[in-house]
Amino acid sequence: MHAMNYRITLPADYDMRIIHERVASRGRLLDDFPGLGLKAYLVRERGTDGSPVNQYAPFYLWNTARGMNSFLWGPGFQGVVTDFGRPAVEHWTGLGFARGPAVADVPRAAARQVLPLGPGEDPAPALERAAGELPELAARPGVHSVALAVDPRHWELLRFTLWQAAAPDEPGAERYQVAHLSRPGLDSIETGRQW
Repeated sequence: MHAMNYRITLPADYDMRIIHERVASRGRLLDDFPGLGLKAYLVRERGTDGSPVNQYAPFYLWNTARGMNSFLWGPGFQGVVTDFGRPAVEHWTGLGFARGPAVADVPRAAARQVLPLGPGEDPAPALERAAGELPELAARPGVHSVALAVDPRHWELLRFTLWQAAAPDEPGAERYQVAHLSRPGLDSIETGRQW
C-alpha cells in the first residue's frame, strides 16, 4: 500500500462551490482506476470544523505503484496541474490498514493526523506501537477505515481515518469533508500490519 496526498490551499474568498462542482463532474472518473485502493476527495472550508483555510486535498491509497505512476504521469494528474499548478505530492509507505464498522457506508468526513517521530526515537518500536493500536482505532463507532503510513525522509507517521459522519476533534488532526469516494480496490487493500 502506498499513501499519497496533495493539498491545494485556495484564497480565503475562493468560491468553494467550484471545487464541489469539479468533484461532482469528475470524481467518478477514478471509480474503476487500475491499482487504486481508494481516493477520498477531501475539502476543507475556512471557518468550518476549525479550518483556517479553504483547501482541496485529494488523498489516495494505492494497491500498486504502477497505478500510482499511471495516475501521476497520465491525464488524471495533468488535470490538476492544468487547473491549479503543480502541487507538492506527499507520499508515504504503507504500514497498516483496517476496515471499521461503517466500511459499507459512504464516508462523509476524514481526519488526517501527522505524528513526528523524534530525532532520538527508534522508529521500529514506535511504528510497531502504532500498528498495534490500529484494530482499536478502526473498531470505533462510525469509522469507515483507518490507514497508517510513514514518511522515512521526514520520519513522520501518518494516520488517516475516514468517518461515516463528522470526524471528532482530535489533537493535531486536520478535519475534512469527503466530497466523493472512489473505491475501486478497497476490498483488495491488505489489512493489518504490512511488514
